Amino acid sequence: MKVWIAWFLAGILIVSACKSGNSSTDPEGAQIPVPPGYRLVWNDEFDLSYIQPGKWEHEVNAKGGGNNELQYYTDRAENSHVKEGCLVIRADRETYTGNEGTREYTSARLRTKGKAEWKYGRFDIRAKMPAGQGIWPAIWMMPAGNVYGGWAASGEIDIMEYLGHEPNKVYGTLHYGGSWPQNVYSGDNFVLNAGGFNDAFHTFSLTWDSTSISWFVDDSLYQTQTRWYTAQGDFPAPFDQPFYMILNLAVGGNWPGNPDATTEFPQEMQVDYVRVFQKE
Repeated sequence: MKVWIAWFLAGILIVSACKSGNSSTDPEGAQIPVPPGYRLVWNDEFDLSYIQPGKWEHEVNAKGGGNNELQYYTDRAENSHVKEGCLVIRADRETYTGNEGTREYTSARLRTKGKAEWKYGRFDIRAKMPAGQGIWPAIWMMPAGNVYGGWAASGEIDIMEYLGHEPNKVYGTLHYGGSWPQNVYSGDNFVLNAGGFNDAFHTFSLTWDSTSISWFVDDSLYQTQTRWYTAQGDFPAPFDQPFYMILNLAVGGNWPGNPDATTEFPQEMQVDYVRVFQKE
């Protein structure tokens, strides 16, 4: 009963700031509420003063994510760093030239590929969103190996996507089917009754097993999917393989559209923690 109460209180607690400063205790396991029937298998509380290279890899490129995005993803501290117990991913308007050319915006994209990958579990990410036209942060997962073929035959799990011009709404989506352009997707969205996701921290959660995938905001279930497929395997493929996590803040792109005169920079996505649990 005590474990359940602790988990419930942790799920409904919403405040507007990260942890204040570095923890004096073990940042990797101390006082982390564990949902009943699960065990903690991986986490980052961002209690150290730097982004841990053993946990995260920066993707550095100007490829636009395949969505005609406008940013150059860098590994500079200006675009991603730890501050007061939070991972900060910052998008800015600036002329930046790298090996892949010149872009007018910079940002960061971090992933756990080759460092931490999971098949099934519960994923909790507490974060605060930016806002503005053309701002597109995401918390999502991609397959560690394209066992069933190229995107999206091997799947994609979007835990949370958010468009800066709709600050009260987030999306959860699965991508699957055949390789592009024979891919399909299915999903739903969650709308806050008051305020926006840029006003305070919220916890975005996903539970995933061999028969269902469910999405939560602050422990409130808003969708469950039980049907998906791939052209190259039987159910529950493609979501029966290890996936890694990605945290990024895109600028522009096919879905949100480009920034306009109302968009202010810099914009920040702040992440308080990432926690991964698996069933006992």
